[in-house]
Formats: sequence, structure tokens, C-alpha cells
Amino acid sequence: MANMAQAVRMALHYGEKHLGVTDVFGEDVGPPLGGVFTATQGLKTAWNTPLDERGIIGTAMGIAYAGGRPVCEIQFCDYAFNVLDMFKLAGNQRWASGGGYDMPIVVMTPNGAGIRGSLYHSHSFESWASRLAGWKIVMPSSALDAYGLVLAAIKDPNPVLVLLPKALLRARDTRLIPGEPADADELSRMIDAPIGDRTEWEPNWPELEDHTVKIGSAELVREGTFGTVISYGRLLPLCVQAADELATAHHRTFDVIDLRSIFPYDWGMISRSVLKTGRVLIVNEDTEVTNFGEHLLRRIVDEHFYDLSVRPRTLMGKHVPGIGMNQNYELNSVPQLGDIRSALWDLATEAA
Repeated sequence: MANMAQAVRMALHYGEKHLGVTDVFGEDVGPPLGGVFTATQGLKTAWNTPLDERGIIGTAMGIAYAGGRPVCEIQFCDYAFNVLDMFKLAGNQRWASGGGYDMPIVVMTPNGAGIRGSLYHSHSFESWASRLAGWKIVMPSSALDAYGLVLAAIKDPNPVLVLLPKALLRARDTRLIPGEPADADELSRMIDAPIGDRTEWEPNWPELEDHTVKIGSAELVREGTFGTVISYGRLLPLCVQAADELATAHHRTFDVIDLRSIFPYDWGMISRSVLKTGRVLIVNEDTEVTNFGEHLLRRIVDEHFYDLSVRPRTLMGKHVPGIGMNQNYELNSVPQLGDIRSALWDLATEAA
């Protein structure tokens, strides 16, 4: 069963073979490394760039203008701040041209904490990204969803930013990608590059099939009545774990929504769940000031004020300049399992 990095790699291979992907590129994306998280190993169209985020995005736009379908990578989302103005340009091209010019670029970048990456490799970018009008923003929490969202991004005529939670890139899914072998070791032998000399290595790709996750569709991964939990990316599995623990120990059950798409997002699912439970907790690891979760909370209050039984709440990362290398800094900078469990308990037990 594939991990998330393997799932992304297989989606890109499917894109090369079936969806017209012309270029996969970025810093260390091509041989011999195939990406710092190995998500681009063995791809026929993969090539390396200088350490130049502005050059990467500008090249992607140029390839798209010329009729190509590029996928590029910013090695860590911390360095996406170098190209905010270019993101804005890419996002307005279809709108400014009245639909006359497509901008089918996919930008992948690892996101968030969880690997002790310290100041320059632990940032979360989804709140900034949500302000990029004209872009679609997605963040998977499982390998199968990563495969499906990357395929959706490749097919889209708009620019799509795929935020990959770096702490989950080695997490295996319990579900199979259509066409992958059931044996994880067999899959590794087929598509993982060997350690050492790779000059003669070529992957043996499985016969993969289409599995597209519609951008803008959330998934209800747990059902309950004591509250609604909205999350995505790295913290989604922790929300599921906390909800399962409270269901087992205290018979308090929750709707747990995996948003999957930051924009456009599945307001219909959120709204239906809030109407059912009347209690809402929004969880993510981005910093707490002007956080995307605050937008969701504002809309919930605007449209469901009289449907709420208790105040809606958020659980977010601390508003600090960065995350230190020491594990105590990281553990106290972004929500952990115990924080989520406590917040869920408070949500379920507050008197209406």
C-alpha cells in the first residue's frame, strides 16, 4: 500500500502517460535524487533547476503559455514567499483574458511541521495561499487523496497549488490506488530507486488507473452528534484519533470533516454538519492570526449563528516567527493530539 510520496509519484507518471504532462521540474526534482522526499523519482519528464523559485514559477507560466502542461515544485513552502507576486500574476491570467488564456500549472510544495525542520522548513502556507485569487488550493491527508487531487490538479485549466503535509509523506494508506499492487514491498521494488548508483535504474510502473478527487469536495471521515471537527493535512489523522478515543472512552461522537480543498472548499458539507451538531471546532497548524480557519469560523457565525448551541472555536498554531529545532518548541508551537482531545472534550461538554 502506497505512502503519500509514492502516490504523488504515481499520479505524476499517470499524468505523463495519459494527461499530457510535459514537464516536471524544480530543485533536485530530476535525477539522481528525484525530489527531497522522493516524490518525483523515475519520471520521464523530470528535470532539475537552479535554486531559484522565481525562475521555476516563471518557467512554468511560460511552458503553459506555449501549450504545455507543467508540474513544478517549490522544495519547501517556506520559500513560496519569494514568488507571491508571480502567484498573483498566474492567478489572474484566465480572468484578465476573459477565459482566453488557460494557465494549467501545478505547483507542489511540502507544507507544515512535524519533521523537526526548524525555522526555514516548517512553515504552513495555506492561509497565505487562500488569498491567491484565481488559484485552487488543495491539501491531502492520505495517499489515495494525494493521488486523486494531483490528477485533478493536472486536469484543471487553472493554476493549482498542491500543499503536501511533509510529516505524512511516508504515511501509508489502508486503501489501494487503482492499479497498484497490494504488497507494499512489491510496490517499493517496482518504483523506488535503489540506494547508491542509479544510473541504470528505471522504474517498473504498475498499470495505474484514473482516480480523480474533485477539487472542492470534502470527505466525512467520521460521523457523530456531539460536534463537528473541520481539519485537513497533517492534523486530520490526529483529529480522527482524538475523536475515536472520545467515542470509545466517553461515547462522545463527532463529525470529522477532511476538507481536502482549501479553495474552493465544500461549504455544503460544513453547513449540513453544523446544522446537525450545533458545535464546531476548526483545527490546523498554521499561525493563529489571519488564519484560514478564522475565515471558516466567520462564515459559520454569519450563516449559522442561530443554529449554534455553543460558541464555535478554533485550534491553531501559535503566532510565532518560526518553529525551533528543539522538539519542545515544535510541540508547543502547533497543536498536538492532547490539545485536540482536550478541545473536543470541551466542545462536547460545554452547556448549551
